[in-house]
Amino acid sequence: MLYERSLTYTTDLSAVRTLVREQARHAGLTRAQAIDLELAVSEVAANTVRHAAAQGHREGRLRVWRTADEIICEISDGGVITDALAGRRRPPPGALAGHGLWLVHQVCDQVEIASGTDGTTVRMRMALRRS
Repeated sequence: MLYERSLTYTTDLSAVRTLVREQARHAGLTRAQAIDLELAVSEVAANTVRHAAAQGHREGRLRVWRTADEIICEISDGGVITDALAGRRRPPPGALAGHGLWLVHQVCDQVEIASGTDGTTVRMRMALRRS
């Protein structure tokens, strides 16, 4: 791990987006990659506000770090995801929910979701492409 930044959030996601944007640029992602990563992390953080808060867990934590090959963003909260395939199946036409995690899987190089009685952690990875 080359560095780590973290923050805790409840309802205001602007600090989440700002931290990811700054760290993505610092890591050397292209503008398009940085936008994709910011979108993915923002979507997962919004799930904390929407779903974990409904389960009585109001706080989420973002961690961002970089290795020599990738930038990693991790969102943890006290909510629970019961669908083992959440985000891996494309939502059916007309579905009103389920698009967020599916989108995260589309724009990140790797997504890991671990959920249990103590909460959920979503880890999103994006490779640092070298020229």
